[in-house]
Amino acid sequence: MRRRTILTGTALGVAGAALGLARPAGARAGSAGGEVLAIRGVTVIDASGGARRGQTVLIRGGRILDAGPAQRVPVPHGARIVDGAGKHLIPGLADMHTHAVGIDDTDPELYVLNGVTTTRQMSGGALARQWRQQVADGARLGPRWSIGSRIVDGSPSLWDDLDGDGSVHLAVENPAQAREAVRQEHAAGAEFIKTYTRLTRASFLAVADESNRLGLPFLGHVPDFVQLTEASDRGMRTVEHLFEIWYDTSADEDRLRAAVAAVPIGRGEYNGWFNRMHPIEYAAARSHDRRKAEKVFGRLARNGTFCTPTLALHETNDKPEQIDRHDPRYRYFSADVIGYWDWALENQYLPGRTPNQISRSKELFRRRLALTADLAAAGVPLMTGTDLGTTYLMPGFSLHDELALLVRAGLEPIQALAAATVNPARYLGRRDSGVVARGAVADLVLLDADPLHDIRNTTRVNSIVVQGRLIGPAERARLLADIEALAGRPKPAAAAPVATAPVASRGCPC
Repeated sequence: MRRRTILTGTALGVAGAALGLARPAGARAGSAGGEVLAIRGVTVIDASGGARRGQTVLIRGGRILDAGPAQRVPVPHGARIVDGAGKHLIPGLADMHTHAVGIDDTDPELYVLNGVTTTRQMSGGALARQWRQQVADGARLGPRWSIGSRIVDGSPSLWDDLDGDGSVHLAVENPAQAREAVRQEHAAGAEFIKTYTRLTRASFLAVADESNRLGLPFLGHVPDFVQLTEASDRGMRTVEHLFEIWYDTSADEDRLRAAVAAVPIGRGEYNGWFNRMHPIEYAAARSHDRRKAEKVFGRLARNGTFCTPTLALHETNDKPEQIDRHDPRYRYFSADVIGYWDWALENQYLPGRTPNQISRSKELFRRRLALTADLAAAGVPLMTGTDLGTTYLMPGFSLHDELALLVRAGLEPIQALAAATVNPARYLGRRDSGVVARGAVADLVLLDADPLHDIRNTTRVNSIVVQGRLIGPAERARLLADIEALAGRPKPAAAAPVATAPVASRGCPC
């Protein structure tokens, strides 16, 4: 009984206005004006060059003018200087699997204040588009957004009856409808097509063909009826989550795929799907064949297929008993949000879990960590994503948890940083992002400690530069305090009933 939730709200822009987060007139460093911001004496860390000590980084107009050894890069007269001695400068981080959550309407600000300067919205929606426009207009602080289509699923869909107004998903019955869905979402401005779990093979192939014809990336869940390798060969740009990977790598693949195909699903029956799939997924994980996996992962790497493991989501799903319900970071979220999370844990995640199920789930998560390390070792480019919208996952904060989980899986800290910086930039086709170099966009995070020594040091944020704007320690602390005050405390003694939370859907890891 592990369900997830996407929460949406309607009070758009309220938080940005209340917090005074619009870019001030005549903003100093990094504004459209000519003033130069100089970060002097800093250790620069990025995946392209490792650690480089004693650097000076010059920023103007949202771009890095120059970056290099202090003796080569002089500080211009009149520049605003930030002392980087003893500090570490990394590119802005990316959360490549999010869903707009609007109950508190502070997601955009919390991303940036945690150093997340790029996000990818995985289920379309007006809320994310409005946030993106507000940021572009300078009305509030927020990351750069890549916004995809509505979820394209089969019929019946796991989203039926959960997404009543069709704002999140499209259910297609056949290849003709699948092609029309792609054309419709392309015309609406989607930057990519999001595929989902119950698409038939024929409909999935139609999505792939139509997307390729339009030059539109398609990505998401590998459907239950499609092999991972076939999806990759057809051009699937990224594979989201680790649910579907086990089957291609199982020594018992044919039998398990037949079992998956036989799972009956009704309209909106996510819980039914999850509960029936879990023992099959567990059997697939237990029959994992490393030699077979090497061939599969090598094929993904050659095809340039990215993978977003979303380990933070999997940990929440697999180990709900270990969720910390007193995490101090929850002070930035309202009683409505916390109350709903607690309600979902007590009523949807925990009931009916036996000691045997708990033990199997813990084993499955350990295997997910090993699977992630194997994907990285095979050269499959990984990207960080949290699946924000799942209970207890937080904008910005949970991206740091994802980094720590990647290192726990066996990646080196520099590999984890690559998954949050240069790999997302490569996927997005942004050669001027994800690095600290001359001409790159000025999305940067200044840290008080070395993330290569301990990846958890990415949480020790001193300052952020977003689109050239400097948010120093005092301003960052003030903005976080304002968000905390806006959220309102203390946490309610009793969890809020589900009916009090505006819910667009409850159900799928997407």
